[in-house]
Amino acid sequence: MKLGIVGLPNVGKSTLFNAITSTRNAAAANYPFCTIDPNTGIVPVPDARLDKLAEIWETDKKTPAIVEFVDIAGLVKGASKGEGLGNKFLGNIRECDAIVHVVRCFEGTDIVHVEGKVDPLRDIETIDTELILSDLEVVENRSARLAKAGKTGDKKAAAAAAWLEDLAAHLGEGKNARTFSLEDADEEVQKLVKEMGLLTAKPVIYAANMSEDDLMEGMDQNPHYQAVCQLAAAEGAQCIPICAKTEEDIADLDAEEKKAFLAEMGITATGLDNLIKASYTLLGLISFLTDGKKECRAWTIKRGTRAPQAAGKIHSDFERGFIRASVVAYEDFAACGYSMANVKAKGLQRTEGKEYVVQDGDIIEFLFNV
Repeated sequence: MKLGIVGLPNVGKSTLFNAITSTRNAAAANYPFCTIDPNTGIVPVPDARLDKLAEIWETDKKTPAIVEFVDIAGLVKGASKGEGLGNKFLGNIRECDAIVHVVRCFEGTDIVHVEGKVDPLRDIETIDTELILSDLEVVENRSARLAKAGKTGDKKAAAAAAWLEDLAAHLGEGKNARTFSLEDADEEVQKLVKEMGLLTAKPVIYAANMSEDDLMEGMDQNPHYQAVCQLAAAEGAQCIPICAKTEEDIADLDAEEKKAFLAEMGITATGLDNLIKASYTLLGLISFLTDGKKECRAWTIKRGTRAPQAAGKIHSDFERGFIRASVVAYEDFAACGYSMANVKAKGLQRTEGKEYVVQDGDIIEFLFNV
């Protein structure tokens, strides 16, 4: 899973990136465009289930699922036409599975807002407009090429060009690609849309960057956060409250110190944990587990994945030669006191075939033959 962190300059993108990746690779400075190249960080997905399995097995290796975050330079009005650092950075977003749009929801004069005033809805509109304009250019160019091919007698190209013209008209009205229905599009057109990597077709999480006081005193008192939540609800997106400064402060703490710090602030989970959880939900992802003395590992798959395809995440031979899967739900394992003997005694270890749809938290052993 690859998430692109975007937003206007000086809204806290690089500070957040530094914090969640526990690095200082992104220069968090109080001026626009301090991030010149996209910074990439690999973040392990917190999973208490995996931690417990590793503890039980005293495993030699614990391998969590991962999320890749890409910190992209601040966009400004006119970015799609080359303003600021231009659309070079929009290409970096095209490679991401989803967008984390960091929105400034805190006041204060110590960090200068590029527009001179804090207004998250205006900021969101600015970024959305640039992404839509960039998508419009991509769609119009592709439509023109297909229309040209259609004039030579290629009926599929002509049909795709007509469909893209409708999409271009939709974008031209200032609407994002997420609100343009693909239900009537044939398989070829859907494949084409995916290949274009339209920015506004990607799912979005709004990361509302607030002050520590807001987190401690109650987010309901922050009108900027409430405004972003209402917008996200209307779009079917998600809004996650986060304080980049707090995340930065706890980034280098060990697990116990971090837990104590959060408890003191009255917070049950870090912004990173909430962000990753929201990302999984947004993209329809789950994790299944494999365990043993040699390695305990979490594997990320799409919700609805069947057993052979899940096995293929481990190795293509597992999918090609799939025979069956031995499955124990983590919840059942925990309810049995983490005793496999108790699990078997209660008949909670199941044998599943090719049609089995893997569930979140399944502990699986695959049998295959090639």
